[in-house]
Amino acid sequence: MRFSDLLDVVRHSPTELSIPASWAQGRASFGGLVAAMQYEAMRARVPAERPVRSLAITFVGPVEPEVPVSFEVDVLREGKAVSQVLGRVMQKGQVVTLIQGSFGASRPSEVAVAAEPAPEMKHWEECQELPFIEGVIPEFMRHLAMRWSVGGLPFSGSTSRQMGGWVRLRGDVKEEALSEAHILALVDAWPPALMPFLKKPAMGSTLTWTIEFVQPLHKLTTLDWCKYLVETEYAADGYGHAAAKMWSADGQLIAMSRQTVTVFA
Repeated sequence: MRFSDLLDVVRHSPTELSIPASWAQGRASFGGLVAAMQYEAMRARVPAERPVRSLAITFVGPVEPEVPVSFEVDVLREGKAVSQVLGRVMQKGQVVTLIQGSFGASRPSEVAVAAEPAPEMKHWEECQELPFIEGVIPEFMRHLAMRWSVGGLPFSGSTSRQMGGWVRLRGDVKEEALSEAHILALVDAWPPALMPFLKKPAMGSTLTWTIEFVQPLHKLTTLDWCKYLVETEYAADGYGHAAAKMWSADGQLIAMSRQTVTVFA
């Protein structure tokens, strides 16, 4: 099932669905998809003139594929310009993901600070694409294309604090405007930032994730390549802290992301 198809399902039936095994990440479903689906359920409860500004995501436990899951929403407060919304992903009677979202309308302001320039990277046609190898690469990667330009691949023993390159949807993609839901999947497609430091395979996952969106969104489509760069700021005792950004191919800032990740090595 395509990414766009799953978003359509959750918009119409947020309490009666399951995530296909083709979107699995080990024993769990791909976190970027789970966050995107919960976001869509939240988006439906907020006035359209209030775009999402930030999401704070906690992955409480794995969302099992092929098992019924529901996406619940509580509107905590509706202010003059800002809506505060809480989303809960529920499975087997347990909370498996929590998302607190802030949606806010634009307002006049004297403050305007331009984003710093995007980093220079080789063109995506010159970069190595991570191949999908069934049984070796997580199942969800059949749906996403990543091309490395900065840092090392997972388990390469790299010493670089930075990792990044180009990312977009892959396969039978429905061409449509790139939305915040798509951005969630593209940002989270990249492996935990600690993985390249390792010299052999080990488990790792995102514990908490905060992402902020530049509004209004740039007019991109699901066929466009986006530029991504993450930097590990600190890691010890099995936990790492990383900051990332994503840009359009022409260097326009799209989103800013922070993650606390765990590694079992």
